Amino acid sequence: MTPEIMVATHIIDKKNKRDHIKARFAYHRFSYQVKPGLYSLGTPVPESPVFVTSNYTLSFDALRSSLKGMDGYILVLDTKGINVWCAAGKGTFGTKEVIKRVQEAELSSVVSHRRLILPQLGAPGVSAHEVQKETGFKVDYGPVRAEDLPRYLKNGPDVDMRRVKFPLKDRIVLIPVEIVQSFIIMAVAAVVLFLMGGLVPALMAITVVLAGAVLFPILLPWLPTKDFSSKGIVLGVIVSLPFIVNMVIMGTDPFWIMAIFAIAYALLMAPGVGYLALNFTGSSTFASRTGVKREIFRYIPIMVAMFIIGAALFTVATLSSFAGW
Repeated sequence: MTPEIMVATHIIDKKNKRDHIKARFAYHRFSYQVKPGLYSLGTPVPESPVFVTSNYTLSFDALRSSLKGMDGYILVLDTKGINVWCAAGKGTFGTKEVIKRVQEAELSSVVSHRRLILPQLGAPGVSAHEVQKETGFKVDYGPVRAEDLPRYLKNGPDVDMRRVKFPLKDRIVLIPVEIVQSFIIMAVAAVVLFLMGGLVPALMAITVVLAGAVLFPILLPWLPTKDFSSKGIVLGVIVSLPFIVNMVIMGTDPFWIMAIFAIAYALLMAPGVGYLALNFTGSSTFASRTGVKREIFRYIPIMVAMFIIGAALFTVATLSSFAGW
């Protein structure tokens, strides 16, 4: 039986664009998948290149739109609707899946060469020598960004296209999904804290989420320290300052009580932002699996301790204020 070769085009239509927007807001997150298998792009011939990508719609669309006016084949792996970099870390964009798709597509009978072009960010999941041993196809790693593929095919790789960048526009597009994922927690926390303590605690909860989901990705390169968690803790302390200043200006408690409140505010807000910042490592292209594990084991106990101490100090300060000390 002749293996199926599906057809792809370079055109990103209105439906594709709507899907991109919905995906950015995590609406039906795992619905944006294309069928795994081999696709023809343009009018390919046996000598045409073969590009490998994930079956996440945004990854597939970025690849095919970047190859406008070119002929080739796209081999789509089943990554369960996960992008290349994340799927490589999870193992679904991996050696076994590449071998499986090459064999099922009977690629050796479709093209005359023995070369696969994989995205550079897929490298952590793929053993090139195993793929070549099992399929006869040599793995070449293309540029980090699909938009550089035409230049890569014409001139070969260069340092700039190999460099992993994380500019502001790439960080900003991640904000909607971070907000959506945190919205329920933010809403519940704000309501509970409002009922228990009034407007200020509710605003603190909202500020923590917005700082972690919005300010952190924007300010990431400029925040001091190296680790995501410590950057988030620093940002948490910064966003606690307006609440501390407001308390000092508007408060009527003795100075020592206000000082305890100030420390409590910082200790309560900082770990919240720090935790959200740690979660952001899954969205960044320059966080490694080992680095993330190291941060988890190093900072989670610190953040838990900060929160517990902050809650205790807040309780002490509140009771002292009620007692009129």
